Amino acid sequence: MIWFIIFSTALVVFFNRYVFLEPNLPIKLSPTVRKLLGFSIPAILTAICGPIIFLDNNGIRDSLLNPYLIGAIFSILLALFIRNTLVSVIVSLVIFIILKDFILASF
Repeated sequence: MIWFIIFSTALVVFFNRYVFLEPNLPIKLSPTVRKLLGFSIPAILTAICGPIIFLDNNGIRDSLLNPYLIGAIFSILLALFIRNTLVSVIVSLVIFIILKDFILASF
């Protein structure tokens, strides 16, 4: 049963990728659908990052000295001003590590 689930999931993922990425297939998305799909990446990132930033094992992080929140704010500001993804990610990670391990470790 587990192998069936693994193979069926792999088949579904492959089919979805193949249909949308194969240029020879006659499937074309309308401009409205393309525009709506543009919102999927920020929605997925918010769904992944939101619980990490605002929740811990005991519930909601109630401190303003939350290194995850401060790191996320720095990351957003860096991404807005630098406009280089790789540099933004590296600098954001360095800032987060410094905040978490050195500056806010005693709080």
